[in-house]
This record gives sequence, structure tokens and C-alpha cells, in this order.
Amino acid sequence: MSRILVTGGLGYIGSHTVVALVENGFEPVIIDNLSNSDLQVLERLKEITGKTLSFIEVEMCEKEALEAVFKQQGPFAGVIHFAAFLQVQESVAQPLKYYYNNMVSTINLLEVMEHHGVPFLVFSSSCTVYGNPDQLPVSETAPVKPAVSPYGNTKKLCEDIIRDAAMAGTSNSISLRYFNPIGAHNSALIGEVQQGEPHHLIPYITETATGKRKVLKVFGNDYNTSDGSCVRDYIHVMDIAGAHVDAVKRQIHGRMEAPFEVYNLGTGEGYSVLQMIKSFEKATGIPIPHEIAPRRDGDVEAVYADTRKAEKHLGWKARHTLEEMLRSAWVWEQAQTTKIK
Repeated sequence: MSRILVTGGLGYIGSHTVVALVENGFEPVIIDNLSNSDLQVLERLKEITGKTLSFIEVEMCEKEALEAVFKQQGPFAGVIHFAAFLQVQESVAQPLKYYYNNMVSTINLLEVMEHHGVPFLVFSSSCTVYGNPDQLPVSETAPVKPAVSPYGNTKKLCEDIIRDAAMAGTSNSISLRYFNPIGAHNSALIGEVQQGEPHHLIPYITETATGKRKVLKVFGNDYNTSDGSCVRDYIHVMDIAGAHVDAVKRQIHGRMEAPFEVYNLGTGEGYSVLQMIKSFEKATGIPIPHEIAPRRDGDVEAVYADTRKAEKHLGWKARHTLEEMLRSAWVWEQAQTTKIK
């Protein structure tokens, strides 16, 4: 059984990937600093998988703490690196916080991996590296543009660092550029949690549906799109999780064709904010009061994926429909509301 280190493994995408790893016969070891996650997720993962999972609370910006994990928990067959600050608007307001955390943690990880001879890394990247793309859908050959937010820039810079390290022989790395993960595990035990006012659309919609938010703000209606609101490619989180397992298998089984590979993860369909609101209303029968608000700094106008490369080389394809994604997000939100009450 291959041991896989999962950084940020109690977060939204990390926790779902831990489930997928266990289901595919891997032994995940989770590290997380709990800055944007909850220790309760560990117990929920145990309930889902039926296994007691290894977890260590670690601040990855402290290299000695990371070194101790590799000494005590290794050897690892590979690493999946999720740990990062991820709020676009917060990164605009606090850029230094994002540059320090996201880049120092990644550099430390690569150095410790090299020291311990861990050969494979899967990196959690983002479609933000494409900025406002010239052509849609976006393929992996599209130019990486100047980021519209410090968060997006940290993803680009970390990709650069990982690529250069891979070309120098430090590790064979795969960067997964995903678009907009939504939804939750079908158990409704794990899902997306955001503190304060949601910074992602679907939690904003579901919290409005419960009455926690009185009205949903649509940030901008004057973009050059079909209805003036931003367009995104939404993909179920368990489809994203499965792609990470496929990437690990590609590495372990020696199928990589270059030291550094990049893949888009999306459905290939773009939906506007207003279309998503209408789709949620159709899927659930619940009206979502909404109003137009000014544009937000750091928002891209429209982006959705060309996923043919992932289909060809990873053998991966998104399987959940938009209605399934929205229903799972709503079931998850209802479960959280019930627990609070």
C-alpha cells in the first residue's frame, strides 16, 4: 500500500481527495495547519472511509516541522500539495500574507522531498493562471497571463518553481489546473465550508437558500458575456478528487512523458452567475433573491476548460451533471444548518 502525503488534507478539496485515495487502495497521511479547516473533518473522514487516518498538525512555513513529518511518517511514494491560502479578494487586500504562505510552504516542501528522495508531486493549481484568456475554451497551451490577483499569481509562481525543480531532477510533478470545484461528498459529511460572507458562488447561493443570507450579490452585470455576469466552469469536487488519484497512478506506474506535466480539470461548459442561480432554483425549487452589485477586484470575465488532454493522458473525465453538483451542495448545506439548529 503506497503512502501519500496530503498537505491541506482537511480542507475542502483535500478531504474529498483523501476519500478517493482510500477508495483506491492508497494510505493517505494528512498534514494541515487548521487555519482554514476543522479537526472535526478527521472524524468525518473516519466515518466515511471506515479507517483511522494519520494526521499531524503542521505549519509548512516552518521547515523543521515539515522535516519531522517525513522522518517520522515516511517513506512516502508521493505528495499531493493542497495547502495554500485561497481567497481572491483577501489576497488583493493582503498580498504579502499570500506570497509568504503559499510560496514558502511550497519551497520548503520541495526541499524536504528532495532530501528524503520522494519522487512525485501533484500540485493543486488553478485556472487563475490563464487570467482573462484570449480564446475559449482554454487549453493547456494557452499563454499564462499576468494574474489578476495575488492569489492567482502565487499559483503561477509556484507552478514555475515546481516546473524548474522538476526539470532539475528534484521530482516528477503534475500540476492540475482546476476550474471551479463545487458540491459535496454524497454522505453530506464533508463539503465546502467558508467563514464569514462566502467568497465562492455556490456557498453564497446555498446560504441564501437557507435564509442565512437575505440576498445574493451578483458582482457585475456589464461583462461581455451573454447576460453580463461572469462565466465559469463548475465541476464536482469528487470528480476533482478522482483526477488527483489518476495523476498519482500515472506517476507511480511510470507513464509520465516529461518531468513536469499540466492538465486542466473542468467540464468544458461555461455558466454565468445568473445561469447558476436559475439552475439552482430549477434543481431545488427554491427561489434565490439576488441583486446586482459592483464588480469585484480580481474577478476574471469568463473562463472554461478544454479538457481533452486530461481525457487522453490521465484517462479522466468529469462525470457529474450540473444538477447533481447543485443538489449535493444543497444537501450539504442543509446538513450543516440542521447541525447548527
